[in-house]
Amino acid sequence: MTVTLITGANKGIGFATARQLLDLGHEVYVGARDAERGGKAAAALGARFVQLDVADEASVRAALATIEEAEGLLDVLVHNAGVMNTDPDPDGPTALGVFDTNVVGIVRVTTAALPLLRRSEHPVVVTVSSSMGSFWATTNPERAEHGIVAPLYAASKSAATMLTLQYAKAEPGIRFNAVEPGFTATDMTAGMPGGRPVEESARVVVRMATLGPDGPTGTLSDEDGELAW
Repeated sequence: MTVTLITGANKGIGFATARQLLDLGHEVYVGARDAERGGKAAAALGARFVQLDVADEASVRAALATIEEAEGLLDVLVHNAGVMNTDPDPDGPTALGVFDTNVVGIVRVTTAALPLLRRSEHPVVVTVSSSMGSFWATTNPERAEHGIVAPLYAASKSAATMLTLQYAKAEPGIRFNAVEPGFTATDMTAGMPGGRPVEESARVVVRMATLGPDGPTGTLSDEDGELAW
């Protein structure tokens, strides 16, 4: 049984990823900040639930302790929790909030999960990042990212991708990869037309979450393959 934890999995891409991994036989833990919503989501999926707020150190430690007690290890970690901010002129407190979730949250969960991941035969970590954090994409006039101004979101996703690369270098026994899941219709993108179904984007995450031990590490990719960064 492959033991998997997905943060922010009570809705959107995280929920769809959980469903697809369950269909592949994973034992999935739905991590969610809101216990009521997370519990309902896990019950609907037939998954397990752990209360997990990536911005709360104690919550993160408790969630991983629960998994350790029940499973003894963790095979797959999906960093899906995140916030969207498209304010072109943000202030300092807003910046701190976005980075606390989108960047520091990754550090909190990874730090707590590493001892369990190291016990797995084929550990994998996937970070749901964005090509909005790619210098190549945002400076390329042929890419949609070129015309979007979202300082905090883009900068936080760039940091998330760099964390992925650095963890891959520090932990060669673990496959660490970041993904651009595609523009998706979720609560985060409400009011932004054109997003595709969550199931399509979840497939991008699932592909990287089911890598074998010889799979790539330290990459940013989308459904078509590795992206420049």
